Amino acid sequence: MELNRSRGIGPGRLKPAGKWSLVKKELVRNRYVYLMLVPVVAYYLIFSYGPMYGLLMAFQESYSPVKGILAGEWVGFDNFTMFFESYYFWRLIKNTLILSFYSIVFGFPAPIILALLLNEVRKKWFRSTVQTISYMPHFISVVVVVGMLKTFSSLDGGLFNVIRDFFDLQPIMFLAEKDMFRPMYILSNIWQGAGWASIIFLAALSGIDPQLYEASKIDGAGRWRQLLHITLPGIMPTIVIMLILRMGAVMNADFQKILLMQTAPTYETSDVISTFVYRSGILEGNYTYSTAIGLFNGVINFALLIIANAISRKLNSTSLW
Repeated sequence: MELNRSRGIGPGRLKPAGKWSLVKKELVRNRYVYLMLVPVVAYYLIFSYGPMYGLLMAFQESYSPVKGILAGEWVGFDNFTMFFESYYFWRLIKNTLILSFYSIVFGFPAPIILALLLNEVRKKWFRSTVQTISYMPHFISVVVVVGMLKTFSSLDGGLFNVIRDFFDLQPIMFLAEKDMFRPMYILSNIWQGAGWASIIFLAALSGIDPQLYEASKIDGAGRWRQLLHITLPGIMPTIVIMLILRMGAVMNADFQKILLMQTAPTYETSDVISTFVYRSGILEGNYTYSTAIGLFNGVINFALLIIANAISRKLNSTSLW
């Protein structure tokens, strides 16, 4: 021990070497497991983190595909200022937030309600049939769904106008009516995604201890009290986690669906940040301006995710981290 001290080798010096040896043993012992992670890590490094250097365009005046990103002239926050002062700024923010708000208020509870209803069904064949039917719209392409909406809303024999005619109402062009865009967008999203999203909540319901229901029956609790005091508290952590993740995408809308449903008369209610970025960057070739808008959108989403996670952790100790 004295010899080790004289050479400056003590217990504290031996710990790092011990840690590295444990890491090496872990890598060797589970090398095939870590090898399976290589494609996943490579995918995110190449396609998610690698292109992030392109965010430099948000602070440049222009971008030339020939000269490259680093050759652009630095203008600081001029692109952001231009967007904040533009005529479309408040309309884009308003439409994006309204669509996200409606999606959370009406769309988020839909799979939860469906999962709760399916959980109460005692006939297995009926439950499996309903589950299969509710899952099917998820596998339909967005292009096909929008095509169905256009067919149903056509003036000549469209289902929606047939229903209006039944109530002696004049036919209208639904996709050309600005007031009809949001209801059609939200309802079609619920129809397409509620069944698939309910899988997560059905899995959470299956994890609740059946003995809790048996004990509540002995105490005289009916299905409604079981729902309030056992079922909902049992899946509440899952609901909170899913809501936090949803809050992290408030500024994101279904770009592909909105773009396909969008028409010139509905721009007032359908134009969101993602569609504006598409027009500015792809159609008009203003890459630096559209990059700045996209970066602003991402920063807001990240901030909302952090805030929602912090609030959830403080209120009920359930959070992502």
